[in-house]
Amino acid sequence: MPRFSPETPIRDVLVGHPQAADVFARFDLGCASCLAADMETVRSVADMHGVSVDELLAALDEAEEAPAND
Repeated sequence: MPRFSPETPIRDVLVGHPQAADVFARFDLGCASCLAADMETVRSVADMHGVSVDELLAALDEAEEAPAND
């Protein structure tokens, strides 16, 4: 079941989901350090940077479901 939607704010994705920063980095998105993370959504960031929102959401959900590496 998807955990994130296109309208999920970037900050909400990052808070409590540390693996999300790595996903954004794989897509060459600096969301983890961007001041606009409080205002932008997954869709707006994907559109702004020419990234498929569906691929980004799938990668975020996949990372969320992966077991943690302790």
